[in-house]
Amino acid sequence: MEYINLGRTGLKVSRICLGTMTYGSSQWRAWVLDKEESWPFFRRAIELGINFFDTADMYSLGMSEEITGGALREYSRREEVVIATKVFFPMGKSPNQRGLSRLHILQAIDDSLRRLGTDYVDLYQIHRYDPQTPIEETLEALHEVVKAGKARYIGASSMYAWQFAQALYLSDQHGWTRFASMQNHYNLVYREEEREMMPLCRAEGIGVIPWSPLARGFLTGGRKREGYGDTTRARTDDYAQNMYYQEADFEIAGRVAELAGRRDVSPARIALAWLLHQPAVTSPIVGASKMQHLEEAVAALEVQLSAEELKFLEERYQPHPVLGHS
Repeated sequence: MEYINLGRTGLKVSRICLGTMTYGSSQWRAWVLDKEESWPFFRRAIELGINFFDTADMYSLGMSEEITGGALREYSRREEVVIATKVFFPMGKSPNQRGLSRLHILQAIDDSLRRLGTDYVDLYQIHRYDPQTPIEETLEALHEVVKAGKARYIGASSMYAWQFAQALYLSDQHGWTRFASMQNHYNLVYREEEREMMPLCRAEGIGVIPWSPLARGFLTGGRKREGYGDTTRARTDDYAQNMYYQEADFEIAGRVAELAGRRDVSPARIALAWLLHQPAVTSPIVGASKMQHLEEAVAALEVQLSAEELKFLEERYQPHPVLGHS
């Protein structure tokens, strides 16, 4: 395993982050693994040297945090792992049980810590931008969370670059804790982030931890133009169905598969290797519902792509509408 600083911070994280949306309750999503099926993935991740784990309060409505916390207590010591969680999406029917108000953030961090079974999280992230709450209110509340010792660092997720730049400017202006990371939507079939967000992150020393690095399985070669695919995830993941499946997307997936065949490796290794070659990318967040998914993600660190291979993978890209901000 390789380790890298999260942006300009001194925090060392593994170059592969295990995302835990896959672990929680199958009643929440049909493709989600329940506790007994989930724990072996945490054990194997620790064995492979992964120290970075990303969850969110809304995953299985809190159960993912409970499973993540329990498994990490079983297989590691608290000081050995980096735990990240997120706040924004609804956690109840009340209008105040969602968003990025001071009220909700201060309640949500306590709820997440209780479910995780820890006194602090290493990285506390806003899951989306909240246009209904002044960004100053959100930033000051996050600063208080850090000063209270409940989070070591804060991070952001999908938003427009101007919104992120504004947040960074206001944090500097007021002396509030600055965002250390950006968890954005970025992969071979969705590269709109390269226009503004990625250059901004490089200039500001922000660690980039992309979500959906394999386009929710699209880049592994298991998706079809008709019927979406054979797995439960492929058939029922309407979020992915609304983001990908353009003709150019299939051309790129085909090139990933072609290069994987030449290299005698899996398409997942090639797609992740491409992402790991991109400037500012710290740790792609990888989901794993089969143990081989986890093994392949770590093996991607060994794949070095030439300039010609990078061009081969990239040149068929077609612009997309902005996706993943909501």
